[in-house]
Amino acid sequence: MRPLAERMRPKTLDEYIGQKHLVGEGAVLRQAIDSGKIPSFILWGPPGVGKTTLAGIIAHQLERPFHTLSAINSGVKDIRDTIEKARKQRFFNQPNPILFIDEIHRFSKSQQDSLLGAVEKGIVTLIGATTENPSFEVISALLSRCQVYVLKPLEKDELIFLVQNALQKDEYLKNCPIEVKEYEALLKFSGGDARKLYNILELVTNFGSPAEPLVITNDLVTEKIQQNIATYDKSGEQHYDIASAFIKSIRGSDPNAAVYWLARMIEGGE
Repeated sequence: MRPLAERMRPKTLDEYIGQKHLVGEGAVLRQAIDSGKIPSFILWGPPGVGKTTLAGIIAHQLERPFHTLSAINSGVKDIRDTIEKARKQRFFNQPNPILFIDEIHRFSKSQQDSLLGAVEKGIVTLIGATTENPSFEVISALLSRCQVYVLKPLEKDELIFLVQNALQKDEYLKNCPIEVKEYEALLKFSGGDARKLYNILELVTNFGSPAEPLVITNDLVTEKIQQNIATYDKSGEQHYDIASAFIKSIRGSDPNAAVYWLARMIEGGE
């Protein structure tokens, strides 16, 4: 079974939640998409706010060939091979391909340099995604050829809508008698990250019999999260996820969440 976050991934702009300043009616990026002429651009925002999803929706709506690379495991050769594929697609009169690069801030200078020619000549339309300030992490030559769009953390009402929508429309959850009595813990532990919110909701709803009514409360969410504390890998992805959640809790002046994430790090030997 695919994770809940994947099952609920929106496929159209009308299904996309958040970022109204970019994709709402009349917004700058929405106008570009509706015109069919998008520039190369970088999406800058925290984890779980829809950067990857938005790139996929744009490619689908514009019916463009869509190539993806992850900066974590792609080198210069991968970039050149992908650009060559895009060049051949244009030769056969296909629409201008989109090249999506996740975590573009992790690319070295030489890797970013290898993108310049293709972006400048219009061989590909580049969409980069980053959680870091592009002004510091993306070389100036590439940055000058791209627009930068800032994505904001999801608002409380948007996160609540995601929960309600999942309970009503997910192929599995919609058949289960589930009531959310309290939302505070769900929102607190997700830290404005839609992916984390779905993961927590899935964790909580995976307990018990599907036929028995489930009432989600703050205490239940906290209990299930504590039971599910996994091994803390100081060099792995979870290290960065937990550190990010800790920092978000401090910035959001949420002492309870900050203490929780700090305890996770201490228990893991940080």
